[in-house]
Amino acid sequence: MIKIRRFEEPDWIIVWAIIEKVFRSGETYPFSPDITENDAHKVWIEVPTATFVAIDSNNEIVGTYYIKPNQPTLGAHVCNCGYIVAEKAQRKGIASAMCQHSQKEALSLGFKSMQYNLVVSTNETAIRLWKKHGFEIIGTLPKAFNHKSLGFVDAFVMYKWKRWNLWEMCPRRANPEGVEYE
Repeated sequence: MIKIRRFEEPDWIIVWAIIEKVFRSGETYPFSPDITENDAHKVWIEVPTATFVAIDSNNEIVGTYYIKPNQPTLGAHVCNCGYIVAEKAQRKGIASAMCQHSQKEALSLGFKSMQYNLVVSTNETAIRLWKKHGFEIIGTLPKAFNHKSLGFVDAFVMYKWKRWNLWEMCPRRANPEGVEYE
C-alpha cells in the first residue's frame, strides 16, 4: 500500500537524497548535476504550488512529486509536474500512483490540463508510463536535452487535456495500485 501526502519540511532530508541522485545523473532532469541543496529545495519545494511524498508500507518515503502552473496567468490553467522515485523502489507502481494522485490534485487545484515540457527521448520508461496515463506526445524538441553521457538528444512535450479516468478521480471505487490518498 502506497500513501501519498503533502510534503512536510522534516521530509526534506529524504526527499533531497532521492532527487539529488537523479539530478546528479544528468539523464532526465535539466538541472545542473552540480546543483546545490539550497537550489534544489527552491525548485522542488519553494517554487511549486505543492509538493507531495509517496510512503510505502514500511513508512519510508520512496517518491516525490511537485505540481505548479506551467505558465503565468493566461497559461496558468495548465499545470506541470515532476516525479522522482527512489532507486530502490522503482518498478513497483509508485510513479504510476503519483501520476494518478497528481491528476486528482490538479483537478482540485482548478487546473484544466497537464503538460510535461521536457520528457527526454531516452527515458523510455517514463514515456511508456505517461502514455499509459493518457498523455500524448504533442511535440518533439530536436536535441533539446544535453544528456550527460549521450550528448544532445531529443525531448518531447507531453500533454493531457482533462481526460481523467474515473478510477483516477475516485480511487475508493477502483484502485488497482492500492494507493491511499490523504
